[in-house]
Amino acid sequence: MYEAFDHFYVLNDKVLLSPDMEGRTVFITHAERDWRVALNFIEALRILYRSRPDVILSTGAGPVVPFAIVGRFIFGARIVFIESMTRIHRPSLTGRILYYVAHDFFYQWEGLRKYFPKGRFGGQLI
Repeated sequence: MYEAFDHFYVLNDKVLLSPDMEGRTVFITHAERDWRVALNFIEALRILYRSRPDVILSTGAGPVVPFAIVGRFIFGARIVFIESMTRIHRPSLTGRILYYVAHDFFYQWEGLRKYFPKGRFGGQLI
């Protein structure tokens, strides 16, 4: 379905890319809750200024936080976040932050309802 939409990927690790991702992937600085997160905010500003996305969709970890904040509050993008399927009993740090930033927040396990009362249970989405 997503093939019908103009899209690109932002990754913080050099990985083997699927054919769809080749030529559509931007690599950013790998930051693990340290000063390099500031670089991710600068990278988010640069990338989002050029691309001006309508929607930012993420199922991922830390790198989405700067992109979601910059995308929503500076460029007006709709933020959709899907909490990791591996989070069965407790939310991720990214999920706890993006719960307050995302327009649409989905979790994949019923046990997370108490942490995300305004979120939506989607079952196993991914």
